[in-house]
Amino acid sequence: MSGLGPQRELEEAAALERRRRRELLRRERIFNARIRTIGIDKDALDAQVKERKIQEAAEKAQHERFAHEMKKNDKLMCLLEERQKNEIKEINKALNEFQKNFQKPETRREFDLNDPQALKKDRPARVSDDDPRCTVSGMQKFVGEDLNYDQRMKFQKEQLREWSLQQQKDWKNALADQKLADDLYDKFRIELDRKIMEEQRKEEESRRVVCTATKTFNKIQVAELDHKNELEKAQKIKDDMDEITCLLRGDFLSENPDQAIGPCSKHPVLVDRWKGMNQEQLMAIRQFQKEQALEKMRAREQERRRDAEWDRQRLQAARAQLLWERHQQRQNQVQRQDLDVRNAELSQEQKAKNIYLKEEEYSNIPTEEFYAQFNTTTR
Repeated sequence: MSGLGPQRELEEAAALERRRRRELLRRERIFNARIRTIGIDKDALDAQVKERKIQEAAEKAQHERFAHEMKKNDKLMCLLEERQKNEIKEINKALNEFQKNFQKPETRREFDLNDPQALKKDRPARVSDDDPRCTVSGMQKFVGEDLNYDQRMKFQKEQLREWSLQQQKDWKNALADQKLADDLYDKFRIELDRKIMEEQRKEEESRRVVCTATKTFNKIQVAELDHKNELEKAQKIKDDMDEITCLLRGDFLSENPDQAIGPCSKHPVLVDRWKGMNQEQLMAIRQFQKEQALEKMRAREQERRRDAEWDRQRLQAARAQLLWERHQQRQNQVQRQDLDVRNAELSQEQKAKNIYLKEEEYSNIPTEEFYAQFNTTTR
């Protein structure tokens, strides 16, 4: 998620810039006496609704992406659990097969005590020097008095050698099986990592395409807005020039005295067109105009201060919102890293457990068989 930080900051900066531009346009519409209207600003409300829908769509896409990642992780965990169950099943099956083939009742040391055919197999106390029933308590044969001592020792050495070779062979086979299992698991992990990297690459490519389209759209919108502002500015200049020309050429500013002459002798002077003021009246009007100019300047200063305070509060709110979102991103990143570390630790523990079980299986069972057969022969 660290790759989303700069892109998210650019998007937030663009959103703040769009809101600031809309706010400036709105203030121009509200405080401009020429175009100000009484009522609801429908265009601004529509723009706010559209922005809200875009924000909800972005949040929905983010939630869907998180849900998709959770589904992939759940699927991976299910696959690993299924693999573990299959490995345990194979181990149990191999253990049963080994007990069936190499741990038969006939090979046990105490089988002669529970042999159902013991009476049929019974023989005299001593048949020859090679009779294994001639124990010390029977006093039928003493150490060193048997006739085939050399052959017996040679046979025992050969048997020990065969058992040692068989044990080494079993151990090599166990190591080969373990190595094969490790290789298969490594191949599986590599393939899984490759698929995950491919998914991430596709996701980054799609995000890059969306960002490019958004930048192009924003450039087009800015160009259209600039063109519209230029047209409005040119039209406003033209209207002002026409109005100034009309006023300059009119009778009101030119103070034409002929316009005050009435059409009849009953009203020789038209009051609404009379321009013949004295100097005191002119000075009073000029003083009143100066007071109006000062009042207008004070109103403009108050408006400027109010706008500055409004901009400062809006910037503080936007900065607080940006800091909170960055804090949420850092918390999500830390939680994701902790989850990855925990998954890696669980994987290592499971792998070590499987290795330990296989080593215990292939190391303990042949040793018990060796001592059983060796004790049976030496008796």
